[in-house]
Amino acid sequence: MKRLEGFLEWGGIPKDIVCLVISGVALVLSIAHVSPLPFDMAWIAIVLCGVPIILEAVIGLVTAFDIKADVLVSIALIASVIIGQDFAAGEVAFIMQLGALLEDLTVARARAGIEKLVHLTPRTARRILGENEETIDAKDVKVGDVLRVNPGEAVPVDGVILSGSTSINQAVMTGESLPVDKNPGDEVASGTVNQFGSFDMKATRVGEDSSIQRMIRLVQSADAGKAKIVGIADRWATWIVVIALTAAVLTGLITGEIIRAVTILVVFCPCALVLATPTAIMAAIGNATKHGFLVREGDALERLASISKMTFDKTGTLTFGQPKVIAVECEDKAFTKDEMYAIAAALESRSEHPLGKAVTGCFKAEKKTALPEAEDFHMIPGRGVAGRVQGHQVLAGNPEMLSENHILMDGAEMGEKYMDQGCTMIYVALDGRFAGFLALSDTLRPEAGDMIRQIKEIGVDPVLLTGDHEKAASHIGEQVHIREVHFECQPQDKLAWIDKYQEKNQQVCMIGDGINDAPALKKAYVGIAMGGAGSDIAVDAADIALVDDEIRQLPHLLALAKRMMVTIKCNLTFSMTLNFIAIILAITGILNPVVGALVHNAGSVLVIVNSSLLLTWKKRPGKKAFGQKQLAKNEKGLPA
Repeated sequence: MKRLEGFLEWGGIPKDIVCLVISGVALVLSIAHVSPLPFDMAWIAIVLCGVPIILEAVIGLVTAFDIKADVLVSIALIASVIIGQDFAAGEVAFIMQLGALLEDLTVARARAGIEKLVHLTPRTARRILGENEETIDAKDVKVGDVLRVNPGEAVPVDGVILSGSTSINQAVMTGESLPVDKNPGDEVASGTVNQFGSFDMKATRVGEDSSIQRMIRLVQSADAGKAKIVGIADRWATWIVVIALTAAVLTGLITGEIIRAVTILVVFCPCALVLATPTAIMAAIGNATKHGFLVREGDALERLASISKMTFDKTGTLTFGQPKVIAVECEDKAFTKDEMYAIAAALESRSEHPLGKAVTGCFKAEKKTALPEAEDFHMIPGRGVAGRVQGHQVLAGNPEMLSENHILMDGAEMGEKYMDQGCTMIYVALDGRFAGFLALSDTLRPEAGDMIRQIKEIGVDPVLLTGDHEKAASHIGEQVHIREVHFECQPQDKLAWIDKYQEKNQQVCMIGDGINDAPALKKAYVGIAMGGAGSDIAVDAADIALVDDEIRQLPHLLALAKRMMVTIKCNLTFSMTLNFIAIILAITGILNPVVGALVHNAGSVLVIVNSSLLLTWKKRPGKKAFGQKQLAKNEKGLPA
């Protein structure tokens, strides 16, 4: 708990838990009037649990005049001790520290995302000076320097390719699942990875201006700008303190009985109020864990209950992020589709390109037959692959490759319908003639459509934010019935869209899996990362991680968050009602401090029992209870 932070562990067990266990045992011995020591055992609870509360209350008052629930608790503790009600003082301190512990157990302290981003920053660069090549520190690169990037190396700074062709893995910046072909004149970004060919580039943005450094600053600023929810007890603390002190002073003056005044302070201690939220959150987190969610921020579910927009990355979130062959078209009558497919797959089996691996893997999975051998294989960076298979000269790559080899692509227009769906095309030439093409596409998760439908039923409006190009993004949006689609989004673009929504009081939950999603996951009111296929940096940036990537569980999480808030409100209403009834009984003298402590202790137990029902709560199948009217407002562009 925060009041006891900084203590060492005893035998691997946090000291605050040890203190609570010792205090609990001491209180049991106190109420049983068993004391192996020359004083009431309740004093152990007062010292271990009460003193930190009093110190924190004093520090808050003196340094910032910050009136929290601790102030009222401290007054009740001191007053109880003065009149000799040691057990009441110890019991109140114990309950308050238990509530603080439960609250702290819901808060994740792992904040390694920014450090991992820093580690992605290239450390060195190869600078070309005339005929010489020298290795320098990446921070020493200046605008205008000519650099060489070899296969497998990260691009050290932003720049433009001067010579050489290659394929660049841009997942760190755009989230795209496939490398992008790059040729002279094309821009490359720092932190992206050169897959195949060596190239020379001219540095255009260096140091703090480079893409990877801008991403780090985006993550830092997004995290700093996310407001934390203030506890209910602390929000109401000033009024609670004023009412309690006023009631206690008036009762003491009117009745002349100090015992009644102290009893009011004891029963007005917001124990049940403090427990109302953390116990419900803990139970809901336990429920979420059983459905594959790791809740990393204590107030994440509170925030999730109030979202009106859920923004999705495409690759690796709504899709598997793994390209598959969805169509094979053969135009050369000398070959069948299967023959052309086998020849292309045989040649691609020698390739390290993700597209080549996808073709080979899909052929083996579909045809269950062995591939012929490929000979004279060579890769042409930024173009494709070439070689011989079963005596045939084979080319497989992009249109530029076939054009440079003087091959006319008659019939290639058939591939336009697949390109309109966002497919990636591999064109095949056999023995100098255009033979056909393979169409590859990322694969939509089968549960994605139903998940989006259920999210709409709950009252949340889905939005697609992706770094993919327009056709691929629009095609996926149509398949899962997401009306609002934003494509070719860089990390700063996703951040801008989330800002735009949240400025209109439309709180956003972001779902993503890639490094490029980290700033958006931080900035969003709630960030949920795909924990299975997602990057460690995305998980570190998020409030919640979906451990097994089962996105069909997202509607349950949303409904659970809303149910949790209903439980919290019930707990708060009950605890406040019980407190006011107890005050009336204390004013009339029916309750003394010990009985008053036991009464509001019973209230705390009932709050815990009510919260525990969340552990087994399930969303009713087909239920459309939450937010249909809200969704209608969202779709009309009305304020949330």
